[in-house]
Amino acid sequence: MAITNMPETATIDDAAAISRVLTRAFDDDPMMRWFFPDEPSRATALERYFTTLFTRQYVLHGVCERTDAAAAFWVTPEAQAKAVPDAETIRRLTEILGDRAGLFAEAVRTASAHTPQEPHWSLALIGADPAAQGLGQGSALLRSGLAKADATGMPAYLESSKESNLPVYEHFGFAVREELRLPGGGPTLWGMWREPRPTA
Repeated sequence: MAITNMPETATIDDAAAISRVLTRAFDDDPMMRWFFPDEPSRATALERYFTTLFTRQYVLHGVCERTDAAAAFWVTPEAQAKAVPDAETIRRLTEILGDRAGLFAEAVRTASAHTPQEPHWSLALIGADPAAQGLGQGSALLRSGLAKADATGMPAYLESSKESNLPVYEHFGFAVREELRLPGGGPTLWGMWREPRPTA
């Protein structure tokens, strides 16, 4: 069966499939490798991590879309205050991260301090299975989310810890707004901003 790149709204029933896709997509991501340095256990930990974020946070308060081999989680300006981990989510993430939980918390605090204050659509997470590279999976999701942001007249913001992805985001109209180094020897994080474009 051919892989299609038509974005669809993701539901809670998609959790397992989305977590598997994102686990493969983020296996070589500097941030995820920093949070989960143990290679033998990384895939299992990542799958639990993405399942927790999706089912307890983004599917409830975000705009989540998927294709056959990619997924994207957006947060609208109206949902920014809601799309944060509650106490149970934090407990689960702490358990998954183990002795890296402190670094994770500090990274989240650091990044949050640099998040733009003006209303915007936030691309919380996007990833495509490397096996589907070149098939337009991630691009389709980016276009879909940005079209929704443009329809509301809102700018968009994202953070990337993978420098090789910056030209991809720049192609879609993002520009680097800030570059920061995460504490504790963490990777560099690039904050990227995109002004809204007029819709037809």
